[in-house]
Amino acid sequence: MNRVEKSKEKYKQLFGGTAPAVYATDPDFQDILNGFIFGEVFYQGDLDDKQRELITLVVLTTNQTMPQLKAHIQAALNIGITPVEIKEAVYQCAPYLGFPKTLNAINEINEVFEDKNIALPLESQSQTEDNTRFDHGLAVQMKIFGDTISTMRETAPSNQVHIQDYLSSFCFGDVYTRGGLDLTTRELLTFCILSALGGADSQVKAHVQGNVNVGNDKDTLIAAITHCLPYIGFPRTLNALAAINEVIPEA
Repeated sequence: MNRVEKSKEKYKQLFGGTAPAVYATDPDFQDILNGFIFGEVFYQGDLDDKQRELITLVVLTTNQTMPQLKAHIQAALNIGITPVEIKEAVYQCAPYLGFPKTLNAINEINEVFEDKNIALPLESQSQTEDNTRFDHGLAVQMKIFGDTISTMRETAPSNQVHIQDYLSSFCFGDVYTRGGLDLTTRELLTFCILSALGGADSQVKAHVQGNVNVGNDKDTLIAAITHCLPYIGFPRTLNALAAINEVIPEA
């Protein structure tokens, strides 16, 4: 298939046969968009469509582009991503975007789910209690980052230790330990969230190494940031690619 044929097939798979409304006003732009995203980017690298749509969901959440997010929630359901997986991908954004932006995305999800008669709330995916969230979160941190975490905690000034505690208990205890998505997927999504966010270069670099530590290789990271490109643009994509190349030099 050529690029145009690929884009038509992929778009139909994700969204059905309905043409975007923008075709009525900006057909040239929509052709550029469809050809690049659905005819080229979707076929670059070895990610499957489930991984690609989960990445798209978190990047659109980061961007706070809600109309496009709603369309991709529907697309995610169309290709067999479960309601739990959709929710967990967006919950993963909270430590990096904050609660208000994450709640904006959750509201969009809930509207789509209600239209589809998907009963809410979904089954809880929580895996911790108040007395275990710190220990479980710290264990996940150590698995992702190794001894770096011990150094960070030991060298934190006394008036900033609480931030390290929050990282362990909230980010990694409350969120990373949840069911619905495995650790490898959560860490890949985090890399994409931070890359899309911009201004978080040191965290992007840290999570490149974190991805390697949990089993995502360089090709996977390049495929993931390539998939982000149409949604975040070249500058942030190139910044993330530079972090990948610094942490994992070419052989």
